[in-house]
Amino acid sequence: MENNLIVSVSPHVHGKRTTSNVMLDVVIALLPAAIAGVVIFGINAAILCAVCVASCVVFEFLFTKLCHRRTTVGDFSAVVTGLLLAMNVPATLPIWQAVVGSFIAIVIVKCLFGGLGCNFANPAITARVVMLIAFTGTMAAAVPPKAIADSVDVATYATPLSVLPAGLESETVTAFMEQTSIMDMFLGVRGGALGETSAAALLIGFVYLLVRKVITWHTPVVFIGAVFALAFAITGDMTMALYYTLSGGTFIGAIFMATDYVTSPSTAKGKIVFALGCAVITTLIRFFGSYPEGVSFSILFMNILNPYIDKWTMKKPFGGVKA
Repeated sequence: MENNLIVSVSPHVHGKRTTSNVMLDVVIALLPAAIAGVVIFGINAAILCAVCVASCVVFEFLFTKLCHRRTTVGDFSAVVTGLLLAMNVPATLPIWQAVVGSFIAIVIVKCLFGGLGCNFANPAITARVVMLIAFTGTMAAAVPPKAIADSVDVATYATPLSVLPAGLESETVTAFMEQTSIMDMFLGVRGGALGETSAAALLIGFVYLLVRKVITWHTPVVFIGAVFALAFAITGDMTMALYYTLSGGTFIGAIFMATDYVTSPSTAKGKIVFALGCAVITTLIRFFGSYPEGVSFSILFMNILNPYIDKWTMKKPFGGVKA
């Protein structure tokens, strides 16, 4: 009798979703925030997005050709990295610095470690951290939205996180709150990186990713909720906690970067632990660190811990014994 048993390595169950499908969904989910960034900060935001995406695609194409590897630009992962990197920089960033950041993200963080699926950390986050250290002046620039650019002194304009630590008693904080309401913060009419300011647009992308089942709710909800809870515990004021939560890159980090398949946990429990770690580090840096923002640093640090979190929270197979 002929033996038809076929033995092969996992995975044994395949779905219809492919890497390109998932990455294309992420690109679509990022579009509302990218469009909001262009509306809020002007044409420079669109130029930076185009430069970062094009640079990332070209660097990945050239690297695969030079190393005689299969070209992987068709999976849209380089497009996602470029778009995320652009949305994490100020709209006034010089073009050459954006190209350098794209090189760091694609060649150094992604390709040199083996390509998609082998990188130890989120490429866009790592590139942003390197750029923040290397190009502090331009990366930390406080760029006012077009809507208020003509009515403020650009040289003295400050982002929310550079003002809020002064506390409610500060005249600077009072003036900032009078100028920028909670609704302004939610819609994105404030200073910050070109794609991080509009929580409303980022939440549209979040809902899209949930509907498409690209991500689960665990990491974004726990990350954002914990940042709010910790800010409220420290300040004792609900309004201040809301300002802190809507400031910086909390939403874009929680929704699009802390949920990266490669560098975040695969279990629900692991995602919660990961998100709590990000929230704690973010809050500690914001309130007690030398940098006003801590989202990028927190995600990068938790990316490094990710293999251990996955190991600690992995479900035990039915009937299995503890190793």
